Amino acid sequence: MTRDKDNPLEPFQHALTQCMKTIADEPEIAVTFSGENAGLTGKKVRLPQMSRELESGEVAITRGLADAFSLRLANHDEATHNHYQPQGKLARAVYDAVEQARVEAIGANAMPGVAGNIEAMLVDRYEKMPASDNRDNAPLEAAVSLLVRERLTGKEPPAAAANLVDLWRPWIEDKAHNELDELVGAVDDQTVFARLTRQLIASLDMADELGDDPDERDDEQDEDEDDGDQGEAEESQDGEQQQSSASEDMMEAEGESDEEMQDGAEMDIDQMPPDLDQDDAAEGEEPWRPQLPFSSTSNDDFYRVFTNTFDETIAAEDLCDAEELARLRNYLDKQLASLQGVVARLANRLQRRLMAQQNRSWDFDLEEGTLDAARLPRVVTDPMHPLSFKMERDTDFRDTVVTLLLDNSGSMRGRPISVAATCADILARTLERCGVKVEILGFTTRAWKGGQSREQWLAQDKPATPGRLNDLRHIIYKSADMPWRRARRNLGLMMREGLLKENIDGEALIWAHNRLLGRPEQRRIMMVISDGAPVDDSTLSVNSGNYLERHLRQVIDDIEARSPIELIAIGIGHDVTRYYSRAVTIVDAEELGGAMTDKLAELFDDKPPAPRRGGGRMRRAS
Repeated sequence: MTRDKDNPLEPFQHALTQCMKTIADEPEIAVTFSGENAGLTGKKVRLPQMSRELESGEVAITRGLADAFSLRLANHDEATHNHYQPQGKLARAVYDAVEQARVEAIGANAMPGVAGNIEAMLVDRYEKMPASDNRDNAPLEAAVSLLVRERLTGKEPPAAAANLVDLWRPWIEDKAHNELDELVGAVDDQTVFARLTRQLIASLDMADELGDDPDERDDEQDEDEDDGDQGEAEESQDGEQQQSSASEDMMEAEGESDEEMQDGAEMDIDQMPPDLDQDDAAEGEEPWRPQLPFSSTSNDDFYRVFTNTFDETIAAEDLCDAEELARLRNYLDKQLASLQGVVARLANRLQRRLMAQQNRSWDFDLEEGTLDAARLPRVVTDPMHPLSFKMERDTDFRDTVVTLLLDNSGSMRGRPISVAATCADILARTLERCGVKVEILGFTTRAWKGGQSREQWLAQDKPATPGRLNDLRHIIYKSADMPWRRARRNLGLMMREGLLKENIDGEALIWAHNRLLGRPEQRRIMMVISDGAPVDDSTLSVNSGNYLERHLRQVIDDIEARSPIELIAIGIGHDVTRYYSRAVTIVDAEELGGAMTDKLAELFDDKPPAPRRGGGRMRRAS
């Protein structure tokens, strides 16, 4: 392989790639150097682009990232990890961070050079992290992983992370001192380590976020298999008697099932809030619980809203004045001046593909329309022949509307939200040229940690299981009928400090879905752009850890199974394919433009689905 002798980066990058393949014992690793963020997807590794000077600090940090990825490939089994993974968002974050500390500790204990590289990587990571002055600003998962690393390697946390760890250390060690010590003996066994990590999470008052015990599920499955084998053996001995007994058991089970269903319905009424009487329930008016019309009657209708008095749906231009919008838009353009050319080229490629489908076609021999001059000779030769008219037929994709639903949560802050805003802007312009209408929406909350909804809940003496406990903010950046030139400035609002807060995805999908259902276009597409699972600290602190995630799955299932709307999703840095059946996950926000154009191009290449019957609006809680 020939290399550019004038490029000092190439020998280093080649050597680093070979080193990764050796540590991971995986010759098929594909390594790229681009952008600012590192990531690992399957066997594809993205490392940050380095300067040509190859400064020592930069080299150590890059080697630390490479070693961390290699050690994960070598010492981590994804199936085992997923098997023991908790359900709750915070518990899952702690679980993932502790597992990464384990694989890094294996390499650091075996190779001093790797230990130094990982130390440099951690120092850089925590120096870039904002200073924490209280636990609310200090991520628990980071503190736990550093304490686990301290136990496994004997190395103290980096100086830049000392304050973060000191905020949490007394509480963590008081709750889980023994569990931390037990991890040391299991560092080489991922299964045992995962079980102990779940015990550690339970000790940190997050037992309700763990979900079912995976080992108990396995035991139950084994018992079922054993019972099945035993039943087959007994059936072979006395077949007719066994069949008769089984029939009786089935009849009894069906009777018990009916009774349980009736009891369950009665329980729902008994558990209704005190401000709703049973007469209201009989009429089906439950404003505190959203109705999902695409659901069957057996669907689990569990999701509640404490109050939506403080929710708002607002146009972007109403959140700040025109002068500030213009300033924010200019800031967005400057931030992504280099990216706009790349995304514009992708958008032009999409436009060419759409234009290629716009072959003009006509319907002839009509009674009205445009006079067909080519058929006038027939009228001349036969005056009794009626005039012939023609009419141009539109292509299928012209009668289409696309909704881009953007996650406006705090975790999108920085590069991801800037890229999302720019891609939405350029795609809206491109599709508008092709006669496709585009709506751009965003979703977040009005406050951190509950806002006025939580204050009202506290004033009412904290009633149990209040459901969603925050004030929603749904933002209309561009309506489908608004020209792009009028909406262009609105996208700058995403750069406004303090706008991005929590994300409650399920209700946002219902809102965007209902807006699309009201459109007259024949084909309706909704694209969701998010960076992970729904999270709202106020709601999850008083409900189960998977409360919002469970609701999101229910909403997605209803839309995908019964709605006429086509739903696709793009996850930035987080796997959204576990929620959406038609989805793609990207490692870096800079891949978003390509992913959006590719997915839209695939949709327009396909024939639109036949309209489903029974479609209706989803009701939000009121």
